[in-house]
Amino acid sequence: MNQLALPDRLEPVRTAPIQDARKRLLHDLRISVIDRCNFRCPYCMPEDEYAHDHVFLPKDQRLRFEEITRLARAFVALGVRKLRLTGGEPLLRRDLHELVRQLAQIPGVDDLALTTNGVLLPRLAHALREAGLKRLTISLDSLDPDTFRQLSGGRGEVADVLDGMAAAEAAGFTSIKLNCVVLRGVNDHQVTDLAGRFRGTSHVVRFIEYMDVGTVNRWNAANVVPNAELLARIRACWPLRALEPNYRGEVAQRYAYADGAGEIGFISSVSQPFCGDCSRARLSADGKLYTCLFARTGFDLRGPLRDGADDAELIRLIGGRWGQRADRYSELRAELRATGNPEKVEMFSIGG
Repeated sequence: MNQLALPDRLEPVRTAPIQDARKRLLHDLRISVIDRCNFRCPYCMPEDEYAHDHVFLPKDQRLRFEEITRLARAFVALGVRKLRLTGGEPLLRRDLHELVRQLAQIPGVDDLALTTNGVLLPRLAHALREAGLKRLTISLDSLDPDTFRQLSGGRGEVADVLDGMAAAEAAGFTSIKLNCVVLRGVNDHQVTDLAGRFRGTSHVVRFIEYMDVGTVNRWNAANVVPNAELLARIRACWPLRALEPNYRGEVAQRYAYADGAGEIGFISSVSQPFCGDCSRARLSADGKLYTCLFARTGFDLRGPLRDGADDAELIRLIGGRWGQRADRYSELRAELRATGNPEKVEMFSIGG
């Protein structure tokens, strides 16, 4: 097996930005560093499907940090400007700050972020910040201890997440995104509590419609709360005004409180699909490229990488795959589901 070495300073690798078959640029790369998680959220990794004895990827099948960095450089050469580390729970990957340090040195990366459940941040936030991590997103589905426990599969406590958030603030993460997956009859009645808790702060709560990612989360459209309904509930409490996207392809619809007390966001993949502007690729922990959150199969990059492919070959492989991309699952959801429930990659494998 080839051992990869990286120079102290990564020189830029440049090529023309790539478009897919629907003229969508490649802008964001989400990198899953591990498929394990310390929670068992029912909408992602339900306990009865992934119990304590479930066998996850062995270490030698996961991409090493140097491999991830080489692949990230190839994606950046094709136009990626945002990197996000995901899991599973990415903070379970030992010495993750070392990967952050490597990725932060890649010329052309404008944004380096991480999505986490937050419970390990008290001992890791400072090292991540020092290594060059720019932003954090923390999953927070409820402020109610019982509801939170239910939505973490009985493995999480909301107090631990809030402690992790406090540690992140102390480390210098001044504006944190908070993701809340909303399920009807479970936590939808608590959305104004969550919005109100962080109103007046620099943090941004984002409400996410319950999606049919993977095949084991027992998705039912009746459990989806359209974000238009949540927007109306919050707007009844506090006047809001719509904000323009920060960039083409931004997934969240953004709203500011009219009195200047911050902003909130809505990610509406079910009720208002945004496939037309989707600019995100996903790299799984075992080195597969997925061009859609709802993809059935991935394109292997680990094999060529470990077989000695140089940067030019990696760029060619990634660019060729993206150039063929025509995914638009969310726009075709009803039609595709009418033909059955096709097997799709699970969210914990590619981060969401």
